[in-house]
Amino acid sequence: MTKPARILVISPNWIGDAVMAQSLLQLLRAAHPDAPIDVLAPPAVTPAWRQMAEVAEVLETPFRHGALQLKERWKYARLLRQRGYAAAYVLPNTLKYALIPWLAGIVHRVGYKGESRYGLINVMHYDDVPPRPMVPFYAALAGAPRAPLRPDVPRPRMAVTPQQVAAACAKTGLDAQRPLIVFAPGAEFGAAKRWPPEHFAALAQAILARDPSAQVALLGSPKDRATCEAVLAAAGGGAAMHNLAGQTSLAEAIALIGRASAVVSNDSGLLHIASALNRPVVAIYGPTDPDHAPPFSDLAAALSLRLECSPCRQRECPLGHQDCMRKLAPQQVWQTLEPMLAASR
Repeated sequence: MTKPARILVISPNWIGDAVMAQSLLQLLRAAHPDAPIDVLAPPAVTPAWRQMAEVAEVLETPFRHGALQLKERWKYARLLRQRGYAAAYVLPNTLKYALIPWLAGIVHRVGYKGESRYGLINVMHYDDVPPRPMVPFYAALAGAPRAPLRPDVPRPRMAVTPQQVAAACAKTGLDAQRPLIVFAPGAEFGAAKRWPPEHFAALAQAILARDPSAQVALLGSPKDRATCEAVLAAAGGGAAMHNLAGQTSLAEAIALIGRASAVVSNDSGLLHIASALNRPVVAIYGPTDPDHAPPFSDLAAALSLRLECSPCRQRECPLGHQDCMRKLAPQQVWQTLEPMLAASR
């Protein structure tokens, strides 16, 4: 009996994009129930894919960021050729990622036009205007080019186990029995996307005044640690607040988010992880478009002042005031969050 041909999905480089691409895997699994689906992803993104039920195996890319490394890609493609892939879905829009399945001899190579990848991608989709939200954008690759977008695109979904949650709580010193609210005050893209630390601090004070038994965990990468320290300082510290930025692996952060009563986040990868874990989410947008990558959990709110100058999509505020974030008051966020906390009890 012959083995079913495998499917290869080449992951985006950003955590949030990888999470939002998970709906594509659900559609591929429904269309090809017997075909194992492997994901080729950068090491920083692989923990997210490992929490997705549709993934058979996660392969880590051995390439340096931004480098063509043609010889290395050719060698890696030879290894992929041996795995017997029938189709590859190339989610990054760059030429260098489209090279890999072509060099591997994978017959069915699906992706968006990107960097004029004619020939390398032989099932070409087009990113037409108006732009689609990211979940339907990736999910469309499961259908034919130019096909109408199906109305029933499934939401991305991830899952964590009780064992993962218990291990993450034990490592970080969080009490597994007390309510946990997660803040994600950082943003890899740039400072313009960050709600001010003093606003996060005021929100934390409101949470702890309402429920003194609660814990507030601040998550992020090592780059976010200073921002999280500023939140703690503005809030006056206290044993109920924990700066865990740079102190957890992504896998551990995912487990803690899976345990959270609610998550408050800037437009970041952790926001989309929280949505995929179906946690109550308050997402804060300023220079980015809330319609482009909105939260999608059962209890979710996207807050944006929608000022005339936004979305500017800039890393730093070009006008120097960051009003799109600063003028979004903590009380406004609290009015949205408090009913979610009541509902999650």
